[in-house]
Amino acid sequence: MENLETLKNLEELWLGRNRIRDVNLCGLKCIRKISLQSNRLTSMLGFQECLGLEELYLSHNGIAKMEGLSTLENLRVLDVSSNKLTGINDIEKLTRLEDLWLNDNQITSLEGIDVAVAGSKEKLTTIYLEHNPCASSPNYSTTLKQIFPKLQQIDSDIFM
Repeated sequence: MENLETLKNLEELWLGRNRIRDVNLCGLKCIRKISLQSNRLTSMLGFQECLGLEELYLSHNGIAKMEGLSTLENLRVLDVSSNKLTGINDIEKLTRLEDLWLNDNQITSLEGIDVAVAGSKEKLTTIYLEHNPCASSPNYSTTLKQIFPKLQQIDSDIFM
């Protein structure tokens, strides 16, 4: 990805299935939506300066660690499903997060999820964690409902 810094007013960037290995989006202050699904990313670094970002889609990559997200305070949707994540990190300051897609990773436990997603505890309405080891734990749904009082959907189960 080169020469994007000249596109100062770009609001959406959809680059799925392009074999992209790393990201540097400095200068894209107006960007609201980014999709880099099904690429070859192994890191989440490179989005820190995209302060207006509301939706970030990074599913089907090789990302092993959540990082570089703490500055994205406007983020409402985060999709990091089908990666190699073993934990939830760097999103505790995100207060507007409504949808969090973490399914098909390697997250073993729900322990500490209340701290990891503390900033959006009252805002989160949808969470996907299915196909992670933690989803087979006893009281999986009950635990998530207790932590996140506004949840309307856990995996494919919708409730009000």
